[in-house]
Amino acid sequence: MARPQASVHPLTVARVDPLTDEAVAITFEVPDDLPGDYAFVAGQHLTILGPDDVRRSFSLCCAPSSGTLRIGVKRLPGGVFSDQVVSTLRPGDVLEVMTPAGRFVAEPDPSRKASYVAIAAGSGITPVLSIVTALLEGEPGSTVTLLCANRTAASVMFLDEVHDLKDAHPTRLQVLHVLSREARDATLLSGRLDAARLAQLLAAFVDSAAVDDWFLCGPQPMMTELRALLVARGTGRVHVELFHATAPSGEPARGGRLAQVATPDGSARVVAHLDGRASEIDLRPDGPTVLDAMATVRGDLPFACKGGVCGTCRAKVVQGTVAMDLNYALEPDEVAGGYVLTCQSHPTATRVVLDYDA
Repeated sequence: MARPQASVHPLTVARVDPLTDEAVAITFEVPDDLPGDYAFVAGQHLTILGPDDVRRSFSLCCAPSSGTLRIGVKRLPGGVFSDQVVSTLRPGDVLEVMTPAGRFVAEPDPSRKASYVAIAAGSGITPVLSIVTALLEGEPGSTVTLLCANRTAASVMFLDEVHDLKDAHPTRLQVLHVLSREARDATLLSGRLDAARLAQLLAAFVDSAAVDDWFLCGPQPMMTELRALLVARGTGRVHVELFHATAPSGEPARGGRLAQVATPDGSARVVAHLDGRASEIDLRPDGPTVLDAMATVRGDLPFACKGGVCGTCRAKVVQGTVAMDLNYALEPDEVAGGYVLTCQSHPTATRVVLDYDA
């Protein structure tokens, strides 16, 4: 089934609720003719088009059953847009908001009895809160352990919402808070959350062998380290969403490791299918990414972060081959099935055909 293509609409801000000194929750009004466009799956995000034409993604923090469209925004160092949102956004303001997207999701099955562990660092709690809420509501036989890592208690986003969830599901939700810059009575809960501390926490509080799915969201270095530990243990499926992803140290320059395509001028013919229409360009492997190059002739291509994180630009390679610089969004089975992130892709065959509708 073809996925619905992203679209952008002006949405009015209904509420701005302070969460911490550095973060707010924003609730949008959805026009009467657009509820279907803004229906979402737990864990997805909204992308906002700023006045500088830069797209910024913010995760939805509520369960789909809430009937609300609410995101969390944390002020970033040097982040002009997030600073304006946290400091000056008011109800009645209007923002250009893309329809929900994202692949870091959970779709509850009422008949399932599973064990979940969710690990959220800082603002990573935003999509995790949506996922945990949906699983507790939609799977009465399942249990969840939520591990929140923050600097101090005052910096914890959605603390009241987490406590409300615990009160509503006291026997099925276990909540652990680890603070890196504030001492706790339990030394295990004080300090930076790294692989060694996670291993100790799991040994003390979680039957790791019984966990069916792990959901991790936070900064790239921490999530990469924690994911490596969980994958090495081989228990359950590990789902990860990153923010502020960067290329590993020593990563070759974009396209630097790509061979030239065997054509007279070294370029490939790249064809993209979207909404039943095909567009073509010529592109060298050491040139811009497929997304950036194709956007010069197709302004409706879906994308958000351009960092290999969100998965909005996903397409299927139906002919030829490409190489990706980075991939933090696609699962191994998706890559095996021919899906790529076009914001990270370069052609490695003389002809490449991509299907955004697949």
